[in-house]
Amino acid sequence: MQQDGPQPPDLAGDPVLVCRPRCRHTPQSRCAPHGGADRTALCQDASVTGRTAALPLHLTSATLLRVSAEGVATALVLTVQARTGNAATAGYLQTAMTLPYVLSGPLIGHALDRVGRPRRVAVFLAAGYTVATAVLLAVAGRSPLVLALLVAAVIGVTEPIVVALTSLLPRFVPAGRLSRAYGLEASSYNLAGIAGPGLAAGLASLAGGQYAGVAIIAVGVLGLLTLPLLPFPGPPPGKDADPGAGPRPGTGWFPMIAGGLLVLAEVRVLRALTAATTLAWMGFGGVAVTAVLLAEHIGAAPSAGGQLLVALAIGSLIGSLASSRWLTPKHGEPVMIAGLVAFGASLAALAVAPSLAWATAAFVVAGVSEGPVFAATLMLRQRESPPERLGQVNTTAGSLKIGASAVGAALTAASAAAIGPVGLVLAIAAFQFAGAAVGLVLLRVPAGEKPVDAVQGDS
Repeated sequence: MQQDGPQPPDLAGDPVLVCRPRCRHTPQSRCAPHGGADRTALCQDASVTGRTAALPLHLTSATLLRVSAEGVATALVLTVQARTGNAATAGYLQTAMTLPYVLSGPLIGHALDRVGRPRRVAVFLAAGYTVATAVLLAVAGRSPLVLALLVAAVIGVTEPIVVALTSLLPRFVPAGRLSRAYGLEASSYNLAGIAGPGLAAGLASLAGGQYAGVAIIAVGVLGLLTLPLLPFPGPPPGKDADPGAGPRPGTGWFPMIAGGLLVLAEVRVLRALTAATTLAWMGFGGVAVTAVLLAEHIGAAPSAGGQLLVALAIGSLIGSLASSRWLTPKHGEPVMIAGLVAFGASLAALAVAPSLAWATAAFVVAGVSEGPVFAATLMLRQRESPPERLGQVNTTAGSLKIGASAVGAALTAASAAAIGPVGLVLAIAAFQFAGAAVGLVLLRVPAGEKPVDAVQGDS
């Protein structure tokens, strides 16, 4: 049985990681001969497992859970519509799923960063998410709204584990392969964005809206069942792991909630990255509504807006797959800035799109531009974050983007009648340009931050 936490290398079992110079995971990593001259030098950092199947297993389980998470909103709308004839109720349930995420995300990230046995935490949260999703899709439209809202809140509390799994990659992927791993990880999110809503809508068209959630529940269960197979090394050793170093920093409630935010604010690159992508996502929050309105504007059926969103997701998948092959962390900053500019330019071009075909092509190009931005975001977070804070940084930044997206969706709804679809696409593009400009300015600010641990101590 595989144990959590650091384990000694096993020469008779799974293949072990060949130690690479300047191991990025811990400064203590070193190479030492093991068992004779014919033995391969082994990495002494036991937190990095060399199992060749680790990354495929991670991508399989994480993608299945993400397909479920991406599809639950679509399934919920279709289910409520089929049972009550009023899809608006699903909006309240979606809000109940979103709001707890802002607080639970940093806490879950903190837990994965610090607990010695992250497997138990991850499986428990994934099980809670899967069960709550199944219960919500069973009771939505059939039970009192208050009960459904409570179940939806449980989803919001547990769903951040789907994002927090990303922070585990540096614990079992060799440093030289992390760029490719993050590109594939970004592709996992893009694939889920296509497959989740597609599964729900496809099953609804075949069997009826009340069954839209069956596939979403099924893939969630599959993801949960494969999750225990993943490698779950314990947190990387840090200076607070030294018994003589005194109390561990960040053990109070405030650092548990705000520790990731402190890192994002104090580290220059992360500050620029977070400001840029949060602004961009404020605009991105209006894309779904704008796509439907734009389809009508160019003479297509409103349902063609779904086609435009699929085109965007396919483009993002292409961009992420390309990033897994060519993008490296040292190019993360320029790729992030250039990608936002290209994304904004592609969306701005929609203002003069003469037909659905041209609009579809513009959405594909926009997606191809956005894919590398997400891959670069993951790489930069890993490169710049303290290893013991990476999970919290990922979930905190994700919470900020989700909150910004919700604000953007509200702004879109409030301004749609006044500025129309052309004004909306130009406004969304403007947010991308603004994000790129803010990111560029903040990147040029001299690096004068003090260490994050010192900031936490001061607080």
